[in-house]
Amino acid sequence: MTTLIVLPILVPVVASLCSVLLGWRRISAAATVASALTILGCGVALGARVGDREQLALDGLLRADALSVTMLIVIGVVGTLATWASIGYVGAELTAGHTDARGARLYAILTPAFLAAMALAVSANNIGVVWIAVEATTVVTAFLVGHRRSRAALEATWKYVMVCSVGITIAFLGTVLLHFAARHAGAGPEDALHLDVLAAHAAALDPAVTRLAGALLLIGYGAKMGLAPFHTWLADAHSQAPAPVSALMSGVLLSVAFSVLIRIKPIIDAAVGPGFLRIGLLVTGLTTLVIAALLLTVTSDLKRMLAYSSMETMGLIAVAAAAGTKLAIAALLLHVLAHGIGKSVLFLAGGQLQAAHNSTAMDQITGVLSRSRLVGGAFAAGMVVLLGLPPFAMFASEVAMAISLADQQLMWPLGLAMLALVVAFTALVRNSGRMLLGTPQAGSPTIRVPLTVAISLVAGVLLSLALGVTAGPLADLFTTAATQLGGQ
Repeated sequence: MTTLIVLPILVPVVASLCSVLLGWRRISAAATVASALTILGCGVALGARVGDREQLALDGLLRADALSVTMLIVIGVVGTLATWASIGYVGAELTAGHTDARGARLYAILTPAFLAAMALAVSANNIGVVWIAVEATTVVTAFLVGHRRSRAALEATWKYVMVCSVGITIAFLGTVLLHFAARHAGAGPEDALHLDVLAAHAAALDPAVTRLAGALLLIGYGAKMGLAPFHTWLADAHSQAPAPVSALMSGVLLSVAFSVLIRIKPIIDAAVGPGFLRIGLLVTGLTTLVIAALLLTVTSDLKRMLAYSSMETMGLIAVAAAAGTKLAIAALLLHVLAHGIGKSVLFLAGGQLQAAHNSTAMDQITGVLSRSRLVGGAFAAGMVVLLGLPPFAMFASEVAMAISLADQQLMWPLGLAMLALVVAFTALVRNSGRMLLGTPQAGSPTIRVPLTVAISLVAGVLLSLALGVTAGPLADLFTTAATQLGGQ
């Protein structure tokens, strides 16, 4: 069991070291894909063995439970799609002159390091180690966002670093306060930040200190997941990063930050009552939802549109987490996985449109379905997933979230969320319809798709369809995670 917990962190680190020695080579690219597959494989194996138990490793520093297993599966699935597509993507970038050998080498080093940091963040049992891992994702992805080294990319990088650094600093202050409260509640100095120890002492934590710590942690990790008011970095970073990196950031990184919040929520609730974080999640979630919906109506950029839809998703799952029921938590975990796969397909398809047109302006991208059945069909399927239409899984998860909010008598948040979703739905249909349908503009370029990208697109669509038809054993995993997180 310990081996399965450690491998998702260790193997990507080895792949990164391999790239340090070899640069961008077939073997280093294959090692990166293998590291993503290892995370997925270990997640599946742990899911089959953990059940409703919590397993600790390395003197309590790492843990395996239903939530960490779920997040490892999300990281593994999206990571495999993105890293496999990266092989063709980086090759095309080198051929087109958008990057050089040095840029490709840095990409090869940082991508598996990014996977390792996320795997550590969801597997760590110590909230201090979680903080370090989340901060590491900021450092690593900052260089990936600025991969092309254009003025816009560098500006997006600095905004990303500054905003997320402020957020993670606030989260650090919350971590320090939680440590202070745990020590005064009787926890030992060497394990006061261990999640299992915090849970055991939660009822004895000082309410005033814990309330302040919870607020700081919500603001800090909320900034990392793109919640208002620290959402301003998200669209710039996602629009400038390479398409596979955008898929990882949007499909996984935001959800990793959110997993930290729902991990500590039962601890804060036990100390100060469930109403405190509920109000915080509702306010930030609904504000983010409304802002994202309004921005979707005015954006004219393809990748920024996809980034705003990620904001919308994060706002929605924050609102669902506020409900706090077993159904709500299980539904939002399904939503996280379905969104990760669907958004990966959209960003990978969008990357090919950007490469063909050398632009992400939607008014320059028309008639995609008639010009490329693969890219157009994949983009259309990904958009149907994102819109929450049957038979895809986000339809079921959104219905379950709505039922949970209604059961908790949260009717006004439900009404506001549904209104924002209708606005976002309309904007996404209008924008994607203009690109996919109609007559192509005169002189429209050929949309070329590298083989590895094509395989990732097809695999992503098939996985989305399979998850929509049946969640299978994942449904039990999500329900177990919801129970462990205090869902009633």
